[in-house]
Amino acid sequence: MKLSILFGGASYEHEISIVSAITLKEKLSTLDLNFIFLDQDHTFYLIEAQMMSAKTFSDASYKKAPKLSLQKSGFYKKGLFNASRIDCDRVLNLVHGADGEDGTLAALLDFYEIDYIGPRKDASVVSFDKFMTKAYATVCEIDTVSYEVLNGERESRMDYPFIIKPTRLGSSIGVSIVKSAQELDYALDVAYEFDNRLLIEPFIEGVKEYNVAGCMTGNGLELSIVEEPQKEEFLDFEKKYLDFSRSEQVSRAEISEELKAALYAAFEKIYTPLFEGALIRCDFFVVDGKVLLNEINPIPGSMANYLFTDFTQIITSMSLPKRKKITVEYAYLHSIRSAKGK
Repeated sequence: MKLSILFGGASYEHEISIVSAITLKEKLSTLDLNFIFLDQDHTFYLIEAQMMSAKTFSDASYKKAPKLSLQKSGFYKKGLFNASRIDCDRVLNLVHGADGEDGTLAALLDFYEIDYIGPRKDASVVSFDKFMTKAYATVCEIDTVSYEVLNGERESRMDYPFIIKPTRLGSSIGVSIVKSAQELDYALDVAYEFDNRLLIEPFIEGVKEYNVAGCMTGNGLELSIVEEPQKEEFLDFEKKYLDFSRSEQVSRAEISEELKAALYAAFEKIYTPLFEGALIRCDFFVVDGKVLLNEINPIPGSMANYLFTDFTQIITSMSLPKRKKITVEYAYLHSIRSAKGK
């Protein structure tokens, strides 16, 4: 399989996407890979494997790489007399945050009939916005933590302590734990810098958190091990930045078979069928024995490779939704012409 890893994007998580791509270069080293970089100005570049390092992007030397354009069925590189298609069987959407997870690239790849691994447009809508994720979980009969939404307001009705999150941002950017009224204004200023809609949730001391990843393959829904993240109050941006470069498999959580079954059942309700074609990670809380959905990561850091024993096999065996081909025959217009004699 010739796999093109698409990364970058005009997003606050742009640099994290680069880290993920560099990590997957190592993790998928046995595959035939292309690397397609999307810069903040929405220009595509074909990056050679040996150039996949932080320096290539920090000093802007990527701009010397060939530029690519999109046409039906693929990415094309301009030649002396014509454009040639980049050899590729599938594109792996590794653009975190805006562009990659908000449905923009999904719509673009669908429009040009390019096969890709990643969330489709409708899946992006419900997972990119934390408020929409809450609504989707309710439909799936999955409980979530109680919440409040602020649309420009500067006050909250929730008891302290609570967590403030931008609704349309990941990687813990703009997230604060507010323990008193004196901390509220600053936390709101930080969060509103990134989004005009905020989510307020109670801060639950010592909450148990578990992560599960999975995707649809020819063998059905393939689930990862269950991970219990080792962290302090929450994963801030710096910790998550390092988290996105993980390549070594983590240890299984030491939990009962009953809890593991409950986590897997919740994941399946969330995944099927909306997220088919994507490898996602769901982060769950367990409070008083009840499984609560915390968030859906439609393009998790480094594709959550560390949760699978054979990540290469997972990526190469993923099944993608079939694209429905619409044939336009102009029967209606022909009937109008016939009726008018024209």
